[in-house]
Amino acid sequence: MPPAGSVPTGTPFDLATLPTNDAVNRKNMALLIQLRWTAVIGQIVTIAFVELWLGIALPLAAMVAVIGALVTLNIASMIWVHDRAGIGRRGLLLALMLDVAALTAQLYLSGGATNPFTSLFLLQVTLGAVLLDTRSIWSLVALACFSFVWLTVAYRPLGVPLYDFYDHFSLYLAGMFIGFVLDAVLLVVFVTRINRNLRERDAHLAALRQHAAEQDHIVRMGLLASGAAHELGTPLSSLSVILNDWRRMPAFASDPELSHDLGEMETSLQRCKSIVTGILLSAGQARGEGSAPTTVAAFLTALVDEWRTTRPSATLYFRNAFGADLSVVSDIALKQAIFNVLDNAAEVSRDWIELMAERKADTLVLSVTDRGPGFPREMLPHVGKPYQSTKGSPGSGLGLFLVVNVVRKLGGVVTACNRPDIGASVRLELPLSTLAIGDGLDG
Repeated sequence: MPPAGSVPTGTPFDLATLPTNDAVNRKNMALLIQLRWTAVIGQIVTIAFVELWLGIALPLAAMVAVIGALVTLNIASMIWVHDRAGIGRRGLLLALMLDVAALTAQLYLSGGATNPFTSLFLLQVTLGAVLLDTRSIWSLVALACFSFVWLTVAYRPLGVPLYDFYDHFSLYLAGMFIGFVLDAVLLVVFVTRINRNLRERDAHLAALRQHAAEQDHIVRMGLLASGAAHELGTPLSSLSVILNDWRRMPAFASDPELSHDLGEMETSLQRCKSIVTGILLSAGQARGEGSAPTTVAAFLTALVDEWRTTRPSATLYFRNAFGADLSVVSDIALKQAIFNVLDNAAEVSRDWIELMAERKADTLVLSVTDRGPGFPREMLPHVGKPYQSTKGSPGSGLGLFLVVNVVRKLGGVVTACNRPDIGASVRLELPLSTLAIGDGLDG
């Protein structure tokens, strides 16, 4: 296909699929739940190691009770998250504060501020800095600082066996190292996943802004088309009347060359009228204006004949592999959309263009193939967006931008790709349910 135009790819844009901040927070809450399960497992392993391997007596009943409370909280959180479509930042703040409280309780039972695992407070604070707003994160920082200060004066001392100073110091360094490794690993794992959620949200929001911009273009073009139709309607009607009068004049009727010229003028005039109507419909007017009952074969045959008549210098081959004919509505906007694709193909492959019609299940598939240079590789990810064109002139790419909107309104999709040998192919897939008349689809 010609690089001069762009053809939309992918599935129709659905605003309902765009995640809000609350939906992203729900994903992040699920990550906090996973982190809490990790904390439960880590605490069980650490308590077992300290009690059994190091021989340090711990208040097992109280510490197991804290772990049980964490498990209960996690189960309740999973049920809560499952029943909600989105979660606010207050939910995340409450979850992080409960985690700080649980960590404070375990540290209180195991040496307070002298426990080297106090560095795990930084894990909660860092996650809060990524997930929360400014006011909430400072609330979390205040809670963590207060908890640390409280642990310096209120805690249950550990019953550490009598070692010399260097053994105590080595044990403390080992604990600090394990705490540092846990902080680093958990931060990398969970912050990376949180950032991925945020990037997905930003990508969807960018798509939403792009969609809004496209809709703005459609509104603007609709207003422009309405104004153009109002301004051009009167002169086009006047020209039509004049041409009809000329045809009845003996001087023109007796001259074959003048009659031929009048015929071409009438054809061009009708083409201008259909273009104005097509732009109006493509820009957002109600479908059905100018529509008439027909069949797939008749609609496509008439479309091909009209296109060949108005573009005699281009060579278009038409293959109808649709199968059993089907009654449909002749839609002017759809015809104009197909014309736009054929016009762009003709710009780079005037000697050979192919239009093929197929039926796949309940879908009409129209493929336009050419032998031009194909799409530039860097343009393929952006085809279908307004003003994406290699023509380098103002307004380039808008014709095919209208194509995607017409097809989208009919519930279809448009895809584009380069052929392996030469040229490109544009594929329009339209559900027959939006085109068929009555129960014709079932027949």
